[in-house]
Amino acid sequence: MPDPIDLHYWPTPNGWKVTIALEEMDLPYTLHLVDIGKGDQFDPDFLKLSPNNRMPAIIDPDGPDGHPISIFESGAILQYLGRKTGKFYGSTDRDRIVIDQWLMWQMGGVGPMAGQAHHFLKYAPERTPPQVLPYAQDRYRNEVGRLYSVLNTRLQDNQFVAGDYSIADMAIWPWAQNWEGQEQAIDDKPHFARWLDEVGSRPAVIKGKAVAEEVRNRQQSSEEKEASDRILFEQKG
Repeated sequence: MPDPIDLHYWPTPNGWKVTIALEEMDLPYTLHLVDIGKGDQFDPDFLKLSPNNRMPAIIDPDGPDGHPISIFESGAILQYLGRKTGKFYGSTDRDRIVIDQWLMWQMGGVGPMAGQAHHFLKYAPERTPPQVLPYAQDRYRNEVGRLYSVLNTRLQDNQFVAGDYSIADMAIWPWAQNWEGQEQAIDDKPHFARWLDEVGSRPAVIKGKAVAEEVRNRQQSSEEKEASDRILFEQKG
C-alpha cells in the first residue's frame, strides 16, 4: 500500500474533482481541511503549496523520482494522478489528447462560467445591499447553457466525454451536477441528463462527493456568513 497522499481540500466542485479521482483510483489519502470561509487559503504554509491561494492541493510523498512532490490546480492534479496510476487517462497518445481537450474545456469554460453564474444568481443578490445585476446574470446563465449544449452534443455519440470514463468526466461532473443552481434546464439535453445520472451513480463519485459534506452544510450565523462573504468575495491583491 502506498503512503497516503496529503489532500488540502474543501467540499466545493474543484475539491470534489480530486476526492472523486482518489476514490476512483483507490489511492489512500489524508484529509487536511482548508476552510475557505475562514481564510485558511491565505495561511503562509498553504501558500507554499498553492501560491494562487486556491484549493485543492496535494503532496504526494512518493513523487515521480521517489521524492515528495506538491501540486496545485485541480486539472494538473488529475493529470498527475492519471499518469501515476495509469488509470482513467487513456492508453495511447490519441486517447490522452482527447481527454486533455475536454479537461481544458472544463478548466477554461465550465468551471469559470458556472462559478460566475452561481455567484451572480445566488450570492450577489444576498449581499448587503443586494446586488441584482441582470446583465451579469444573463451573461453567465446563457454561457453555461451554451456549454451544456456543447456537452449534450458530444454525449450523443459517446457514453462518456472522452469515450471511456476518464479524468475529464471527473472534472466536469462536479460543476455540471449543480445545473439547477446555475438556473439551467436539461429536459432539452437528454444525453447530458443521462450522463449526469450515470456518472453520479458511480460508488466512487458518491463517496468522493460526500467527503466533509457536514462542513459544507453547516449552519452559519448572520455574523459568520457576513465575515465569510468578505473573505470570499472582497479579496484584494
